[in-house]
Formats: sequence, C-alpha cells, structure tokens
Amino acid sequence: MRHLFTLACLAAGLMTGTAGIQAQAEPSPGNDEQVTIQSGPRVVGEVFEYATGGTTYEGYLARNASTDQPQPAVLVVHEWWGLDGYARARADQLAALGFVALAVDMYGDGKLAGHPAEAKEFSSRVMQDWPAARARLEAAMSRLGEHPAVADGGMAAIGYCFGGSVVMNMALSGMPLEAAISFHGVPTVAVNMPQAFAGSVRIHNGAEDGFVARDDLVAMARALKAQGADVKVTNYPLARHSFTNPEADALATQHDLPLAYDAAADASSWQAALLTLDATLNDND
Repeated sequence: MRHLFTLACLAAGLMTGTAGIQAQAEPSPGNDEQVTIQSGPRVVGEVFEYATGGTTYEGYLARNASTDQPQPAVLVVHEWWGLDGYARARADQLAALGFVALAVDMYGDGKLAGHPAEAKEFSSRVMQDWPAARARLEAAMSRLGEHPAVADGGMAAIGYCFGGSVVMNMALSGMPLEAAISFHGVPTVAVNMPQAFAGSVRIHNGAEDGFVARDDLVAMARALKAQGADVKVTNYPLARHSFTNPEADALATQHDLPLAYDAAADASSWQAALLTLDATLNDND
C-alpha cells in the first residue's frame, strides 16, 4: 500500500532515416536471467456477525488472504436497499487494494428492501434513532478491531446514498475515524449534539442529484467544519443520484426513480477516495 498509487511510464523512441526503420536487437544467446512472478491479491469474503441491543447484524468481511501482514480497516455502509451485492463488491475492491473491508449491516439479520417504500422505511428508522445506529456501528468497529487481519491504528468509513448520510453523521458525532467518505449521500443531520472530529471528510456529490438540496449540502459541510473536520465537497457535473452504482439505470427503470450511473464520476470519485484512504490510513500524503 505504501506505493499503491505510483505510476510507471515507458517512453519509446522512433528512429527513421534513408535506411528505413531499424530492426530491434535480438536478446544475446545464453541469456539465462530469471523472471520472478509474484502472486497478486487473493480476496476472500465471509459473513461477519456482531450484535447489540438484542439484534444480530450480518456484515460481510473482505480481506487479502495472500498476505500475513495486518492491514488498515475500512467500513463500507450500504445504500438504502440494505447490504447487497454492490456493497460487497466495493468491500472486495478495497481488500484487493490492501485494506480489510467490512460492509456493515445497518438493518439487522441481513435484511434487504425490495421496494423504495420499504427502503425508505428501513433507512428512516435508522436515521431517526441515531444513538441506536451509533451503537451498532460501534459494535461492528469493536469486533473488527479484534480481527487478526486488522492492523492497529485508525479506521475509515465510506458510504453510499443512505450510507453516505451515515458516515457524515459518524463524523459529526465524533466517532473515532481517520476519514469519512460519502458518495451521493443525502446530507441529513441525525446527530443532536455534534462532537469534535479531527479527521477528513470527503463528500462526493452529483451536481444533478435530485435528492440533495444544495442548501442542505452546504449546511452539513459547515457543521462538520465547525467540529474541526477537514472537509472537501466535490460536485460532479451532470451526475445524478447513485452515480457510482452500475445497476442504477436498471433500478431507475424498475422503480421510476431519478437515478443514473456515470462512469466518469464513478472513476474520478473512487480514485479520490483511494487517495484519501492512502493518506489517512497509510500516512502517504
């Protein structure tokens, strides 16, 4: 991870002249230089249960089994649909890049919503009782910190849609995170008594997101700054809600919702998030 984002460039020269293009030199006979082939990451995933308040939560833990070295931990908070394949896929991606990623279950027992009305009900119930939401997040973080694959030190959290709202409120309530990164999160303030937060908050928002009012976005950023957070908000032109999710277009058609995938905004926001994680968890400024 120390050199996760180092880029290598190869320059090729073209020689021309009256004699035409010169042929490439053949390797000298008897050259027995050995080539070393290293193993890439082997991502494994498993159900990761934790409990609080009499309810069991079924998270998904992803890690790189090709290394014995403990890795920094990142929480992934799902969209309002629940802990589905998209959140698991993001956890797998993070594991391949040198993190131990826990996609948390915010609804309990791995419950999923099949319709927007149900998703709204589930997510609203969580945001209306922030102390209970915080308790289940703390339970997940506590158990994650005990995992032998997790390095000592700070954690980070990323979240999508509803999950973006959750991670912004995690920062606003002063939870022990080095970074909180929101993707198309609705800036709903669920915390009654904001607390100091010295970490980084990165808010990646679609400029055409019909679920996010600009005034609410500004208010959230100001509230986080007032608590000491290092806040940066990025608006992606023409991007709509759920711009990081390749399934957004199908969901928009199925449920008549203003969602759309945006490959450019997805790639740009993901790269920015990885740089933030590298800087905060690996001290690579």
